[in-house]
Amino acid sequence: MNTHIALEGGVATTAELLIEALQECGVSFIFANLGSDHTALIEAMASARERGAATPAMVICPHEMSALSAAHGYALACGRAQAVFVHTDVGTANLGGSVHNASRSRIPVLIFAGLTPYTLEGELPGSRNSQVNHMQELRDQHGLVRSYVKWSYDIRTGRNVKQLVYRALQLATSSPCGPVYLTGAREVLAELAARPQLARHRWTAIARIPAPDDLIERMVDALARARHPLIVTSYLGRNAACVSKLVQLAERLGVAVVETVKTQMNFPADHPLHIGYAVDDVIADADVILALDTDSPWIQSRRGPSPAALIYFVDADPLKEDLPLWYMPSDHFIRADSEIVLDQLLLRARSARIDAAALASRTERYASMHRRQRDLWARQLEQFPADKITVELVYSVLNRLIDENTVIVNETITNLELVFRYLPRNRPGTMLGNGGTSLGWSGGAAIGVKLAAPDRTVVSLVGDGTYFFSVPASTYWIAKHYATPFLCVILDNGGWNATKQNVRLQYPGGAADRTDRYWVNLAQTADLPGIASAAGGAFAATITQRSELEAGLSQALDRVAAGQPAVVSVRVAAISEQPSDRA
Repeated sequence: MNTHIALEGGVATTAELLIEALQECGVSFIFANLGSDHTALIEAMASARERGAATPAMVICPHEMSALSAAHGYALACGRAQAVFVHTDVGTANLGGSVHNASRSRIPVLIFAGLTPYTLEGELPGSRNSQVNHMQELRDQHGLVRSYVKWSYDIRTGRNVKQLVYRALQLATSSPCGPVYLTGAREVLAELAARPQLARHRWTAIARIPAPDDLIERMVDALARARHPLIVTSYLGRNAACVSKLVQLAERLGVAVVETVKTQMNFPADHPLHIGYAVDDVIADADVILALDTDSPWIQSRRGPSPAALIYFVDADPLKEDLPLWYMPSDHFIRADSEIVLDQLLLRARSARIDAAALASRTERYASMHRRQRDLWARQLEQFPADKITVELVYSVLNRLIDENTVIVNETITNLELVFRYLPRNRPGTMLGNGGTSLGWSGGAAIGVKLAAPDRTVVSLVGDGTYFFSVPASTYWIAKHYATPFLCVILDNGGWNATKQNVRLQYPGGAADRTDRYWVNLAQTADLPGIASAAGGAFAATITQRSELEAGLSQALDRVAAGQPAVVSVRVAAISEQPSDRA
């Protein structure tokens, strides 16, 4: 049977129409791990290139975790949704925790997966022709990702495929953003259909939402009158325009800002109203709190606000509707766009009656707190033994070597706050983190960031356990093949410290603690940078002596500037001595 696609006049295959729709929607890259279900799509891409037609660039990803993580990083860096193509059920399953990460981070991305053919005897182009076509059929392939995506659907005809792609990306980019999942079988992708005449501009994301005017007025008045006003945020800086507006609001009203479990640079670290990253230290004293773009502004089981505190919770999804168990008691929950809310607050603050003496007192009190914090952190850095490599030292040295425009892709876990202290960032977009909890995100994410910002230096920070999860063979193959060099700094403490810390928190002095039996020890025996060297020709170095640290990191940054990926593993104190085979 002749399955050659027809491209004359206004007729094309479903696959070609799908690719055209992605191009029309502004998708620049398809991060792909292709399979037997993508035959019509491959032919459509090849034919378009042969004709000189514009299409998104195809980025081949040896592992699906790398593919979706790269799309995630790209969206974080520039805000634009990309596409990810994976192979039927097995490719969808291989996305693993990256779907969780995209969902929890509210990342707009279109994931396309083929379905196994639905005809067996050659009835249609694309009919089943191998044993794997039988094995890859599920009762519910969409069920693999349903809990994480905003929308999923199957292409049933080429006659409305463009509308489906437009709708998919309209949903993905409408606040709160998130991943969407689209499927199509080979027979449908090979189907011929007329090109529709559509008005693409009528499929835009929903309009951003302001807060009610009366609540804006009450919020400003409450913050202005408060003795200990506090703003808590985690990802406000995803919109770079919000950072300067938050600075203006804090200065106008004399409000302190704390960044908790931050995934963006939200407020300049050197600003005197920035009072750190540990919300537990300040939350109980606050009398008026504005929680702005954050999922967990505090943890109730540790320390929460005073019962008398007045709390405003502002977010695109203030009730976290996709989290089954979540509550954060507040006086007002406001679904609104943070930039619009900041504009509203600033407009109201210009006419608000503010006690100048109280404003000056609050501002100086918070500035004093800021100075004491930074002085303490500096003293703590000096107290470590001169012959030891510590996590704090690594970040401090790296901070001296990079410039203010370097983008830090941060996937540290137990050392999270130390990154913020000793690698402080003052420019929007220079600190990016994962809003999800599935480790291994940063390898692909750094590639996506570099594609979105090719002129910026990109530095990824991970632990050894996270590095294993990042599928480094796939990551560094992509980095070399697509000229996206970045520096990965591994803090090798020989295991998964988060697990150990949680055991000790719940069972202090217990059997695991007494006998050093945690089953988290990776033993610091693997040549972690060597994996990247073998897969992608990366510069590879392992640092074990403090005297080697600055020169080693400097050399790695030079290699990255010259176009070579680099991985530096820094050995710090091991978290456990338990042998990996110990019962």
